Amino acid sequence: MTPRYLPLLLAALFSAGAARADDIFQRVLVDGSRLNQLGVADSANAGSVTQKQLDARTSYRPGELLEAVPGLIASQHSGEGKANQFYLRGFNLDHGTDLRTTVDEMPVNQRSHGHGQGWTDLNFLIPELAMRLDYKKGPYSAAQGDFSSAGAASVVYANRLTQGIASVGIGQNGFRRALLADSPDAGDGSLLYALEAQHNDGPFTQPDRYHKLNGVLRYSEGYANNGYNVTAMAYDASWNATDQIPLRAVQDGTLGRFDAIDPSDGGKAQRYSLSGTWRQTTDDVSSKVSAYVIANRLALFSNFTYAMEDPGNGDQFAQPDRRVTAGLDASHTWHRHTERGSSDTTIGLQLQNDNIHNGLYNTRQRQVLSATRQDHIVESSIGVYGENSTRWSRWLRTVAGLRADAYRFDVRSDRPANSGTASDHLLSPSLSVIAGPWRDTEAYVNLGNGFHSNDARGTTITVDPKTGEPADKVTPLVRSRGLELGLRSAAIAGLQTSLSLYRLDFDSELLFIGDAGATEAGRPSRRYGIEFSSYYKAASWLALDLDLAYARARSRGNDPAGDYIPGAIEGVAQLALTVTPAGPWSGSLRLRYFGPRPLVEDNSVRSAASVGLNGRLAYQIDKTLRVALEGYNLANRRDSAIDYYYASRLPGEAQPVDDIHFHPVESRSLRLTLVKNF
Repeated sequence: MTPRYLPLLLAALFSAGAARADDIFQRVLVDGSRLNQLGVADSANAGSVTQKQLDARTSYRPGELLEAVPGLIASQHSGEGKANQFYLRGFNLDHGTDLRTTVDEMPVNQRSHGHGQGWTDLNFLIPELAMRLDYKKGPYSAAQGDFSSAGAASVVYANRLTQGIASVGIGQNGFRRALLADSPDAGDGSLLYALEAQHNDGPFTQPDRYHKLNGVLRYSEGYANNGYNVTAMAYDASWNATDQIPLRAVQDGTLGRFDAIDPSDGGKAQRYSLSGTWRQTTDDVSSKVSAYVIANRLALFSNFTYAMEDPGNGDQFAQPDRRVTAGLDASHTWHRHTERGSSDTTIGLQLQNDNIHNGLYNTRQRQVLSATRQDHIVESSIGVYGENSTRWSRWLRTVAGLRADAYRFDVRSDRPANSGTASDHLLSPSLSVIAGPWRDTEAYVNLGNGFHSNDARGTTITVDPKTGEPADKVTPLVRSRGLELGLRSAAIAGLQTSLSLYRLDFDSELLFIGDAGATEAGRPSRRYGIEFSSYYKAASWLALDLDLAYARARSRGNDPAGDYIPGAIEGVAQLALTVTPAGPWSGSLRLRYFGPRPLVEDNSVRSAASVGLNGRLAYQIDKTLRVALEGYNLANRRDSAIDYYYASRLPGEAQPVDDIHFHPVESRSLRLTLVKNF
């Protein structure tokens, strides 16, 4: 398996060894390309991306692995250690809101987070261990709950590696990375381990100095569908941050594109987890149980308005968050076979509890000046669901589901008026009808309800802790409603295509407020969209991917300010070419178009589009040794990774100024890697 990042050899590599056998299920995934979902998927927008295809992608940071989901964009508006910004289906998903993400059955989204609801930090992800990425879009699956209305992405780690991996290397802008991973036999099972160290400065005037240490240790027995695993993970990182900067200062020459205003911005993050999964499958039934305990800690320092609130000390603020999340997911499926078809009925239980301590502080150079608020939150939830999938005939399938969720929020605030408890519950039905295949073509109709939870602090608030004015409570659980028509075809040899038209309504939109560094519950919204995705295996050595998406997002209800949703993505396109000839050379190119967005409600200010071109060239030296060169932003475009529009005040300015604030796309850079398999 080729690693995701490409650096230069720094140390001697391990001698070659015989590749051990993997279980049959994992071998199929390793050797395939994008999996054909015809006759399997419940909608035109569900899919599975295999290890081989994930490995062919060129990603600047681990979170960009999710861009294998058609129509999804992963961006960044701060330092390397911060969670990515995500865009999908007409949403600026902030740091993960309405995109449910799991890694190895563990939720990554963090509820009631200090910086953003649904905070999704994927920097602990080791791409070489990713056996598969499964994705679904829309609220049409009973097994998916909170944060899944726009989509859900699940990264599955391998139990065993076909070969051990030792890779080391360097790149421009201070990039260095080393990885050692293997899965030797241990008793009746396998012991997988992976150790990763990485450093990156980026092109910024003040280097990111992003440094992370990352490790995975897993013991497994059995096979993918009959066996168990126990996994421990540990991640530690620190970084400086060049946050978004005002366009006016770059245009007048006061700042360079990669300059920082507050050099003390940045953060530290730790994540430790212990998890286990057990599966058992027979001809008639299958069962799965997974449990996890995750400890997260974040210290985040940001300054988005510079000297507007406090000209003397500056506007830096801290949003610390530490939590322990524990949960259990269990499901049981009955398989029934008839002369005309088959029927699977699944029941499931999902439990989660978050014990959270977070706050908001005014700081200067990371030193606390005053506390705006401090909170201890206990957020508990239970979700139960049932789903039936029936093939009624050779050309008709249905999937019907019902999900019930109940939440309890307990907030203990430093301001007693904002303390209290709240609770809420929702029922979420869903139905999918699939007709076909006819000539390797299927049609889909999907309807469903979903939801996202709001920040627990908003469910009990009565007084704004910053202004002291009365504040309104938010609805704890906010409903979404989706409708979709889709088509999937493999009628042309080697070509897989899908097309979908959708509508998605939310009772309340969660918006990221750029100058406050937090999410707020907003007005109801409606989105219409169209998506097209294709994968073409033009020859045994040539594969082409094309993904196109367009969405129209609007707030509902009359408001003089306008009905556009700030930051809502409209157009997305990706075109990828992968070449794997019979000889030692291979390569890939990926072109990504990140379309313009409205930045204010009346659409009077818009962002520009961003276009990126990444590529990779690899050479297999012998059976166990290869070298690869990856390039990022090959056209060296001076685009924005993200744009906001709000008021800020630079030191020396008499008054705040409304302006576009942007984070630049990193300049062209190269990374070289040498990999030894053993």
